[in-house]
Amino acid sequence: MNIVILTGAGISAESGLGTFRDVDGLWTKYDLEEVATPEGFARNPALVHEFYNARRKNCREAAPNAAHSALARLEQEYGGAVRIVTQNVDNLHERAGSRAVRHMHGELSRAICAACMHRWDAPEVMAPEDPCPACGVAATRPDVVWFGEFPYFMDEIYAELAGCDLFVSIGTSGNVYPAAGFVEAAAGAGAETLELNLEPSFNASAFMERRQGPAAKIVPEWVEQVIAGQ
Repeated sequence: MNIVILTGAGISAESGLGTFRDVDGLWTKYDLEEVATPEGFARNPALVHEFYNARRKNCREAAPNAAHSALARLEQEYGGAVRIVTQNVDNLHERAGSRAVRHMHGELSRAICAACMHRWDAPEVMAPEDPCPACGVAATRPDVVWFGEFPYFMDEIYAELAGCDLFVSIGTSGNVYPAAGFVEAAAGAGAETLELNLEPSFNASAFMERRQGPAAKIVPEWVEQVIAGQ
């Protein structure tokens, strides 16, 4: 049985990384139009770099929690294929030991040149005057997908959804597309569907089964059940 797992901000919240909806988190200190859009970057690249430097620092200081570790264990011990598609730009899945991870919204730890599209490992602090190591143009930006941009790996993700036997959504709001449509794509291909979330998502009714609770509790419980039952 092949399993495709979608993870969202809820799986990293217990590691101290905030979500859009946190009342006093990093996101509340900035206007999303100014720090998470290509237009905002064009207007004020220094502000955008300031924001992502802060997010990169938060990510470095965070540690994977039990949910990340459980998914890494599932990948290692499960007899079928396990693929993680994450909306998160942190690297907590990889730090927990997962290897088959697709970052559909990019990665904080990576940089991209807007001039030549070269990609490389981002330094801890980025600035507007940083030259691209490939072409030398000062057009470097975080390699993350901003509002209005197309997510990464969509062809590969839809192919994996079409071939999976079980689709699991963990810690997602269910109202951000295209990820919110993955459950319909998987179900349409004949897969079983399961939502693991702190509270029902906007599209919770689309799932065959739903379990609620903190990710660090319910994800390890589910993984233990899957491994024991194979």
